[in-house]
Amino acid sequence: MVNSRAKGARAERELANRLKEHGFSAHRTQQFCGKAGDSDVECTELAHYHIECKMVEALNIDKAIDQATRDCGDRTPIVVHRKNNRPWLVTMYLEDWLKLQK
Repeated sequence: MVNSRAKGARAERELANRLKEHGFSAHRTQQFCGKAGDSDVECTELAHYHIECKMVEALNIDKAIDQATRDCGDRTPIVVHRKNNRPWLVTMYLEDWLKLQK
């Protein structure tokens, strides 16, 4: 049986490490403060995003983006997710993505 809490922590560490590999200063929030509503992974350079991290085979993206939106405050909600043996993906609202294109 998979321990979902351990799997979530592993995914958050993996994502933080990937961000670090690309020059970002990132860390899991649980290990620092663990407050509800925090992003799963905090990154100084991406502070305007609320990062919801998921690593599941059958992601309900609607529930994930709803969670990110509910917890984001004034930040832009994004879901960073992947399946086993697949690359990381980022999901965000089209309107938020369009703002980045200006």
